[in-house]
Amino acid sequence: MPVSTTRMSSKGQVVIPGDIRKRLKLKEGANFVVLGERDTVVLKLVAPPNPQDIQSLLLDAQRQARQAGLTKSDVRKAIRDYRRGK
Repeated sequence: MPVSTTRMSSKGQVVIPGDIRKRLKLKEGANFVVLGERDTVVLKLVAPPNPQDIQSLLLDAQRQARQAGLTKSDVRKAIRDYRRGK
């Protein structure tokens, strides 16, 4: 694994070296989860979800709701109660 160095700016910004950006195909606006423990900082790339995966999750949730006998009004009530802190 190639190693590079970088430094943090006064605003807390860190530049990911160009060779690493190119190898990982990172583009402007990429999002990361940042983990820190003692002297270690880890950046984990967060990829946007695939629209097909979202559609599949929605269809599965709808199927499970039907199997459980939930209606749209049951779901609306659950959302309303949750928002009210019940």
